[in-house]
Amino acid sequence: MAASPPVICLEFNGLVPSLMDKFIEQGKLPYFRRLRDQSIVQVTDPQAEGEWLTPWVQWVTVHSGLSPEDHGILRLSQAHELESPSIWDLVSQSGQSVWSCGSMNPWYGDDLRGHILPDPWSRQVEPFPRDEFQICHRFVQQHVQNHAAPKIPVSTKETLQFLVFLAKHGLQLSTVTKLARQLLRERIGNHRWRRASLLDQLQYDVFEWYYRQHRPALATYFMNSTAHYQHRYWRNMDPDAFLIKPTAGEQRDYGKAIEYGYQQMDSVVERVLRLAPEATIMLISGLGQQAYSQMDRTGGKRVFRLRGPEVLSQELGVQGEFQYEPAAGDEFAIRFDREEDAERAATHLQGVLLPHNEPAFAVQQSGTQLMCQCRCRELPAKDAELQVPDMGHRIPFADVFYRLDCVKSGQHHPDGVWWIRLPTREHRVVKPKVPLTAIAPTILELLGIEKPTTMKTNSVFAKTTTPPLSGVLEVRR
Repeated sequence: MAASPPVICLEFNGLVPSLMDKFIEQGKLPYFRRLRDQSIVQVTDPQAEGEWLTPWVQWVTVHSGLSPEDHGILRLSQAHELESPSIWDLVSQSGQSVWSCGSMNPWYGDDLRGHILPDPWSRQVEPFPRDEFQICHRFVQQHVQNHAAPKIPVSTKETLQFLVFLAKHGLQLSTVTKLARQLLRERIGNHRWRRASLLDQLQYDVFEWYYRQHRPALATYFMNSTAHYQHRYWRNMDPDAFLIKPTAGEQRDYGKAIEYGYQQMDSVVERVLRLAPEATIMLISGLGQQAYSQMDRTGGKRVFRLRGPEVLSQELGVQGEFQYEPAAGDEFAIRFDREEDAERAATHLQGVLLPHNEPAFAVQQSGTQLMCQCRCRELPAKDAELQVPDMGHRIPFADVFYRLDCVKSGQHHPDGVWWIRLPTREHRVVKPKVPLTAIAPTILELLGIEKPTTMKTNSVFAKTTTPPLSGVLEVRR
């Protein structure tokens, strides 16, 4: 029996179906247009809401075929606790190879066939093979987790090691040129924010090199830069949706930031179309986004991050042996060696107060781990102090937290993008929304692998499927 065509999943986090259509019709995304017009086009439904409507939940759904209710994974870097196999495990168990580059909240078993480079937030999941990706993973991890910090904790030696790794694993001249232009831009204006896209481009060079070397049956490549821009700069893209208007200077710097993110991803689509014309290519966004203006009447939602692990022990008096793990936004994890230390630290941190006597931290304990979040949402006074009743003293707010340089203006929306470009280039636009749980069984069917009984949703190509593929608005060949 002939081997099935390989599947490449472009996991472009947070892309918005309506913005895709808008930018395509404006002629700004020629390669997204080509991909869309050769694909089955669908909008996904995550079957989640509230605190479950986050990408680190939805990407576990994509990679497991399980609903959030069934997999129960709520946090970043938690998916390693899941006992059900990942899509990479199932493909490996069939005797085929995999390559996952940057996929969010991943997990995998001991019998993996291929390579895994986890997302930059993963602390509990090591790259595979570990020695092969350790330099690359640490460098990207430190830049992503500390992107807004005054100083990124990466040494000159580590930077040189990362550049050597890139040079040996696919670094393109065009990417080097973009890097040089970026460094020049930063000398003459406020362009540091563009680094998120450049980091994605550097990682794509690595993805393409490994794909050419190993030709896996399933490859996943994750990009997060545009989702990052949407959270920060939606206000600049659509000022009319907000009470707090951006300044002229902010518009000069960020007015086209979201459009820029989509265009940078469009350039990656061009490369993928050239890389594997014989492959089935999926574009998956997991979720979309929308404007966030709920706190504009009170000055807008501000986000603050902890300055680092030394603050916990030296300033806040957290005791015991622990590991500090920054997460997305204003969240961070603390992992203790002993559960009693975690319990004591949770009680202690819950007692720390903001200037208005409200708790400074939200804290959730699970065994030896604490998941914490800064609860300050408004801009404090320059001389604001935190109260630490357990220690009987006050600490300058600015010694504990630093502020991200914008007012939050984007939030998650359940509608996500899912395009499937088959080797036949058949085009359909499907009206009913498709559950995210359909993605994993569809990938398995395209690779000739039977889905496990844990997956309750069928492939969209299964004969027993009633919508999603019954509601076709447009058909082309």
